[in-house]
Amino acid sequence: MGLFSKLFRRKNRQEVLADDWESIVYDRGDVNFRDQEQRYEYIKSCLEQMEEAEREVQLLTGEYSVVTSYLTDIEEIEALPEEEREELNGIARRLMALEQERQRYQGRENRMMDGDFYRLRKQEDEIQEGIGKLKECENYGAVVRQDMQRLDRERHAYEYRRQELDVFLNNLRGMVVIFITAFGLCIILLLVLQFFMDMNTREGYLLAVAAIAIAVTCLWVKYTDGDRELRHVEKAINKLIQLQNKVKIRYVNNKNLCDYLCVKYGTKNAASLERLWYQYLDEREERKQYAEAEAKTEYYQRQLIDRMSNYRVASPERWIGQPAALLDKREMVEIRHDLIVRRQALRKQMDYNNDVADTASKEIQDIADKYPAYAPEIMEMVAQYRQG
Repeated sequence: MGLFSKLFRRKNRQEVLADDWESIVYDRGDVNFRDQEQRYEYIKSCLEQMEEAEREVQLLTGEYSVVTSYLTDIEEIEALPEEEREELNGIARRLMALEQERQRYQGRENRMMDGDFYRLRKQEDEIQEGIGKLKECENYGAVVRQDMQRLDRERHAYEYRRQELDVFLNNLRGMVVIFITAFGLCIILLLVLQFFMDMNTREGYLLAVAAIAIAVTCLWVKYTDGDRELRHVEKAINKLIQLQNKVKIRYVNNKNLCDYLCVKYGTKNAASLERLWYQYLDEREERKQYAEAEAKTEYYQRQLIDRMSNYRVASPERWIGQPAALLDKREMVEIRHDLIVRRQALRKQMDYNNDVADTASKEIQDIADKYPAYAPEIMEMVAQYRQG
């Protein structure tokens, strides 16, 4: 591979612009897998993606089981024999009557809606934690978006510089063609002067050779510097792609978590949920004055729990604040729909992370297959990851 083969080599480079923050990009084009450091970093990046995705799936599995258990309870209640269901409905009617009585006591303006009140009471033990998680999620999302924007700017800057270097190197190759053509014409002219006009052209030959040598040397130096910078830029772009992959996983998981928390707590954002929470606290204090009605309500709630405990309802305490759902099929359908939406949101997160882990695993296996000389080393890294 000489000077001209390097100057005139053809380049076929795939431009990968990762504008979609949720997509995971594996670009090996600029990775030299025969270089131990580059190979190690690339495999390590894939393993880190697998680890984060699998950890996220483990965290989601518990919540998924809870939602599924709730849906199973609904099926068990709807499958009860008519006599047993009527007993439950009788308790539910008493609870509904007490609720109407309490509403008459509380029939004042600017009160909290019962739906919001009971929804927050059902989630009371986790609302403050949920507010904290949602705030943390929103703040972290803002940081991740800033990171993605910064990485995008750096990526586009490197891409722009790479295009500039491509144009620069192409121009140098064009200049070499011009100089060589000019040198050839000059030599032909000197030959004509020497052989057809009997002129002494020795100095002309020396000047032509010196000129072309100086010109080619200067172009070679500039080309070498430009080519070195181009390789550095391509390496930087590859590192940015790997870093973007990691940030994308965090971005998608955080975005899905925010969406799920908003669905779970029936809110748009942390500020809205916090306002509702403080309103709930005030409402709860006001309702304490109706102790007798509360005592009767608690009595029938205990009856409801005891009755449901005799059936295959895993968590009967979930229903003490939802007697209307036992009496009104539309209410039950709405609860079922909400649970299905929550489970679908969880499944979406789990599927995404499973796909991330599976894609990273396939990427590692494909590299091991294409580079069998390094397969033992790659498999050793995978084994250490599994053990760790």
